[in-house]
Amino acid sequence: MKNGPDPSSVRIAGPWRHRDVSANGIRQHLAECGQGPLVVLAHGFPEFWWSWRHQLVGLADAGFRVVAVDLRGYGDSDKPPRGYDLWTLAGDLAGLIRALGEREATVVGHDWGGLVAWTLAALHPRLVRSLVLLNSPHPMALRRATWADPRGQGWAARHTVGFQLPMLPERSLRADGAARVERILRAWAGSRWAAAPEFDEVLRRNRDAMLIPGVAHCALEYFRWAVRSQARPDGRRFAAAVARPLELPVLQVHGADDPSLLERTARASARWVAADRYQYRALPGLGHFPHQEAPDAVNALIADFLAN
Repeated sequence: MKNGPDPSSVRIAGPWRHRDVSANGIRQHLAECGQGPLVVLAHGFPEFWWSWRHQLVGLADAGFRVVAVDLRGYGDSDKPPRGYDLWTLAGDLAGLIRALGEREATVVGHDWGGLVAWTLAALHPRLVRSLVLLNSPHPMALRRATWADPRGQGWAARHTVGFQLPMLPERSLRADGAARVERILRAWAGSRWAAAPEFDEVLRRNRDAMLIPGVAHCALEYFRWAVRSQARPDGRRFAAAVARPLELPVLQVHGADDPSLLERTARASARWVAADRYQYRALPGLGHFPHQEAPDAVNALIADFLAN
C-alpha cells in the first residue's frame, strides 16, 4: 500500500470533539457537537466529515446533538475490503445511531451520503425521525435519469463510467497529490464559492484526505457497486427494497447549478416520498456543495424544517 497521510490527520481541531464508535462491524470516526435531539451528517465524494464544519456548529447552536461521520472507507473510519454497497452502508448508519444510545435521528446526507440516507430511511424507517438531502436524488431517480436522460444526467455522471476500470482510477485520484480531487471540486462548485478565500483550504484538506492509504480505492468501490449491481440479483432486490414511498418528513435541497447531479433529476425524487411529507428547495446560483457554498442559508432551512 502506498504511503500517505496518517488517517488521524483528518481529526481537525475545532469546537467539536472527536471520537470513535464501533457499529456494524467497523470502527467509525466522527466529530460531535452540541446537545439535544440527534442529527447525523453523512458526507459525499470526494470529501470527508469536515465538509459539515458549518452545520456542526450551526445546528448545535440551534439545540441539536450533531454528529458528522466519516463514511466507511473515508477519513479515519475503517477501510475494510468489502461493504461498499448501499445495504451495508445504510447498516453502518443504523448501527451508529444505536451505538450513540439513540432510538432515532434526523439524517442529513449530501451526494453519496444522501444516497445512504435515502436507503437508511427505506430499510430502517423506525430509526429515522426525518430526512434532509443535499444535492442527492433518490437512488431510483438517479438510476432512471442516468439511462433515460443520456445527454443530461447520463453525461453529467460520465465519471462513474470511468470509475469502473480496475486500478487506473485509483492512480488518477492519487496522482500529483490528488490533483484530480481539486479539478472535481472546482468543476462542481458554484462560481462564487470557488472564488471565496476559504476555497483554497477546502482544496488542500480534501486532497490530503484522498491521499490517506486506502481511501481512493474505497471511494471508488461505491461507484462500482452502483453500476455493477444493476445487472445482478442484489441490485434488483435493492430497487424493490427502496421503491416504497417514504412516510416520514423529507426536505430536499438542491444547488440549482450543480453540473454533476442535475436539478431535474433531484426533482424527480418526489415520487418516492408521500406527497404531504415532502418539501423541495432549489437554491439558484449554487453548485454541488450548498452546505459549504451558502452555509447560513442551508443551516436556516434545516433548522426551520426540524423545528416544524
